[in-house]
Amino acid sequence: MPLPTNPLQMVHLGPRKKKPRQMGASMVCPSHDIKFQDLVLYILEKKMGTTRRAFLMELARRKGFRVEDELSDSITHIVAENNSGSEVLEWLQGQNHKVSSQLELLDVSWLIESMAAGTPVETTGKHQLVKRDYSANLNPELQKTPPLVIKKISQYACQRRTTLNNYNQIFTDAFEVLAENYEFRENEVFCLAFMRAASVLKSLPFTIISMKDTEGIPCLEDKVKCVIEEIIEDGESSEVKAVLNDERYQSFKLFTSVFGVGLKTSEKWFRMGYRTLNKIKLDKTLKFTPMQKAGFLYYEDLVSCVTRAEAEAVGMLVKEAVWAFLPEAFVTMTGGFRRGKKIGHDVDFLITSPGSTDEDEEQLLPKVINLWERKRVDSGKCSQQEGKTWKAIRVDLVMCPYERRAFALLGWTGSRQFERDLRRYATHERKMILDNHALYDKTKKIFLKAESEEEIFAHLGLDYIEPWERNA
Repeated sequence: MPLPTNPLQMVHLGPRKKKPRQMGASMVCPSHDIKFQDLVLYILEKKMGTTRRAFLMELARRKGFRVEDELSDSITHIVAENNSGSEVLEWLQGQNHKVSSQLELLDVSWLIESMAAGTPVETTGKHQLVKRDYSANLNPELQKTPPLVIKKISQYACQRRTTLNNYNQIFTDAFEVLAENYEFRENEVFCLAFMRAASVLKSLPFTIISMKDTEGIPCLEDKVKCVIEEIIEDGESSEVKAVLNDERYQSFKLFTSVFGVGLKTSEKWFRMGYRTLNKIKLDKTLKFTPMQKAGFLYYEDLVSCVTRAEAEAVGMLVKEAVWAFLPEAFVTMTGGFRRGKKIGHDVDFLITSPGSTDEDEEQLLPKVINLWERKRVDSGKCSQQEGKTWKAIRVDLVMCPYERRAFALLGWTGSRQFERDLRRYATHERKMILDNHALYDKTKKIFLKAESEEEIFAHLGLDYIEPWERNA
């Protein structure tokens, strides 16, 4: 049944009834083609639950894996979740199952990664619950195998590895709409609550299919869990749908898409009764900043996505201009592209040069911009839009002293939530202050030096997180 389009009709006057789950014929799994004949999987229900196990079995079969309902000698891989190796072995012993030296006992993360890749991925130490050096039969020595430590999910994004593989996009997309709406309304508390929730769910190596799956996950407040539950039951959130249909949200979303326009300007235009950009541009009484003028002039270009190929092409132009004034400078692409993204909305570059003086650093960016301005005028690209064969792209250039390059690189790589949590961790857990320039130890009352990002993580007592694992 489709949800009503009028937000007023979405107010629940009483508790929402849960939909009965369909059983019987709908639960019968259709036959699927088996692509990987040498693998026979058995998914352990212990600590996973019947529903999640059935979901994973069906999904794996669709991906071409052979998954058996019952334990047998033909099984080559046993997949478990939240179980240590010793717990799985103990369970197998209780089943009187002979353990073959070829049997793999794997964490569910291996299956999830394999399904995402469309083929069985190589089993590494992070996947194996028990190394494959045990004998054919269970013995006392086998019981001494150290259990796989299931690490508690941290409340800090800087202690979680978050790739671009998001298994919970249906939830995180909803959270980001709600967070953005609260940001437009300057409600920092709820905005941050939904941003943190989205960040945590992006890091999970599995898909949430029931409220039981949310147990033990931090940063999921009651308001957040209500949205999760409704999406699980109805497939969508009525609150999100109401926001997307809200005139104020739609207007702020439109206004802030113009380069140089923030919340205060959006609020002003909304209160003046504007709802379209054309009417704003036609109002001669409004005064625009240089950035806003550029934002309107190149609007279509600037709201379109920037591809990695375009970003790399811009990178060549940046290096050419920078090296004209500082031949020894290092130019590094940061932001989302450094984190492995294939598209973005702008391109960020960090510029630093060994041996450069304060004067060199202060004058570099004005010199680069003046060089580009002269080339733009010479090529006739002043403001000509008709028949243009070029594209306007937003580029952020950051110049930093060479000795502070590690802090600038870490700060400008992102993501936004990763950086926020990294600084929060430094303050609350280590009594330190971290920003894009330095790391200060308040206890020792000294600035800590670092030549690389790895050294900054080490100062903070954190495991190093690769850039492509910071997509929080």
